[in-house]
Amino acid sequence: MSVTYTWDVFSTVDGCGSYEMPRGRSGWGGYWSKQGPELLGHRARQFRQPQHLVYGATTFRENAQIFADGADANILDEWNQLLVALPATVFSSTLTDTMDWPRATIDRGDAVDSVQRLKHESEVPLRSQASLSLNWSLLEAGLVDRIQITVFPVLSGVSGTSPVMVGVQDFDLELLESHVLDGRVLETTYRPHARLT
Repeated sequence: MSVTYTWDVFSTVDGCGSYEMPRGRSGWGGYWSKQGPELLGHRARQFRQPQHLVYGATTFRENAQIFADGADANILDEWNQLLVALPATVFSSTLTDTMDWPRATIDRGDAVDSVQRLKHESEVPLRSQASLSLNWSLLEAGLVDRIQITVFPVLSGVSGTSPVMVGVQDFDLELLESHVLDGRVLETTYRPHARLT
């Protein structure tokens, strides 16, 4: 039996997954400074569930570095602490170690083949955070069962980077659930259906 694979991604309203501030301007901060108790509690409930995380090399490297530096106060959020404790597979041909991530392993194989195998062998659902190019390829291969997009109420036309869906083919999306958190952050979960072109 195949387990569910969820692609979990944060985005601005204009579709950016991150930001880089121009010189001389202050940054948004984590969560674009829009987190509140409902969002953080909701994320903690999601990450208390048994699951296996899947990362691309870039996202994993960035996250591991943030946790190693310890300078970002957001790493102390309960859901981030739960996230680090979960088993994780990192797809990379360049990483030589797991950067002290407790339960991470590096997979140097083809991500599509490996995720297909993981979906059949895992006893718990799979979840991938961000890892844009990895998930674009998995989505195209029909391996992403759910896309969970958390949209923060900002426009980042000047500072926005990492367009979340720029590498995606055409898909119809079936809305499975939605939540408004703290009266401003929208989380929607969709089932993707490939469109024939």
